[in-house]
Amino acid sequence: MQEIKDAVWEAADRLRGSVDAMDLPEYVGGLIFLKYVSDTFAGNRSELRARLDTEGYDEDRVEEMLEDREFSGKSAIWVPRNARWPYITARTATLHVGEVINDAMYATMLANPTLRGALPTIFGRGTADQERLAEAVALIGRVRFTSTEERPAPDVLAEAYEFLLGRFGGDSGTPRSVGRLLVGILEPYNGRVYDPACGSGGLLAQAATFMAAHQGDSGDSVVYGQEINERTWRLARMNLAVHGVVSDLGDRWGDTLAHDEHPGLNADFVMAHPPFGVSDWARNEDDPRWTYGVPPPANANFAWLQHAVSKLSERGTAGIVLANGSLSSRSPSERRIRQALVEADLVAAIVALPGQLFHSTRIAACLWVLAKDKPADHRDRILFIDAHDMGTMVSRTERVLDDEDLAKITGAYHAYRNERGFCFSAGLKAVRRHEYDLAPGRYVGATTQPRALTKDLYGVFN
Repeated sequence: MQEIKDAVWEAADRLRGSVDAMDLPEYVGGLIFLKYVSDTFAGNRSELRARLDTEGYDEDRVEEMLEDREFSGKSAIWVPRNARWPYITARTATLHVGEVINDAMYATMLANPTLRGALPTIFGRGTADQERLAEAVALIGRVRFTSTEERPAPDVLAEAYEFLLGRFGGDSGTPRSVGRLLVGILEPYNGRVYDPACGSGGLLAQAATFMAAHQGDSGDSVVYGQEINERTWRLARMNLAVHGVVSDLGDRWGDTLAHDEHPGLNADFVMAHPPFGVSDWARNEDDPRWTYGVPPPANANFAWLQHAVSKLSERGTAGIVLANGSLSSRSPSERRIRQALVEADLVAAIVALPGQLFHSTRIAACLWVLAKDKPADHRDRILFIDAHDMGTMVSRTERVLDDEDLAKITGAYHAYRNERGFCFSAGLKAVRRHEYDLAPGRYVGATTQPRALTKDLYGVFN
């Protein structure tokens, strides 16, 4: 993974100056996409060739069968001849590199309808220095996208996209361990999954992987999303395509709060990590989504929460990662919305997350779990889980939740939800049961620091 990140960084550095900085994710993201699909396609062909050779077919017949898409259709993405990496690299020294790459993009989209409109075709522009573009191609060509026992190749590509966005696009998406936490809490075994701020598609890809692992086939499941940035929207479509996920990210990119691309959607699961503390957002006081109150113009936290609620089916569940300010804001309008959400009995759990989980901000965050299908004996109850002291520092600035941390948090949530004697046998260190008589109902807290929990969260619902 580090070799891939180094190659991505060096390729972008080669292009810097001759390409607008805002275009770098699209240039480099397009190249690593072509390299990934070419590597995957070549690997599948090698396996098929070996089998055909063993079965005694002559070389000419083998070549003919390998180019028969119906026969050798194992690849989720069919890569035409002029989009394969050896074809591209063989022509970078003698032809206009940008035109070669553009032709590869057009050919790939033509061969794969799900990718139409998703791949960048900006390489033929006069702004990119062709010599530097050829150097970037050579750098990306040094790495190979392969699966390991720990990580499938599509996840490696997804991390490369997140790294690319983090370094050049301003938003690195949702850290993988946070995505695993969301999936572990929601457990989307089947149904419609929606992310209203999908970024490069990481959360949706993880949800689809979970469905595939538990159903055996994610191909019948469709995930839905929306993304405000055109370049990131394209990366998301590429990311989900290489995961073999059928997705609907809307007809185009767009601001979810201003224009909902999925107005009629009833989702079984909503999972999102929207940008923290968005101000001056597209606020319409008459928007029917504001069932519990009109969010203030200075912060979109409760716009995202109410948008999630508006998308939930009658038995739907949502997990929304927000800044901790969403729990303690004293803004009158936010307090009213927060109280209304609680009185409507939509809040199932709050998880206080550790700091330094997010690449792009040091803001402390929490996970809101909203549910329309609370069991009868959970009515007027909210579970608090304080996980702020969990996680392992993997660098000077980055913390991750490891398998043990995730098992403790999700185990605590599901033990509570399933009422297994409210026993946190797999649970948090030194966890005890606490009940608080907080208006308007009865709340349960699981925490290693009950005093801090009371101090920080009492005002949330009082």
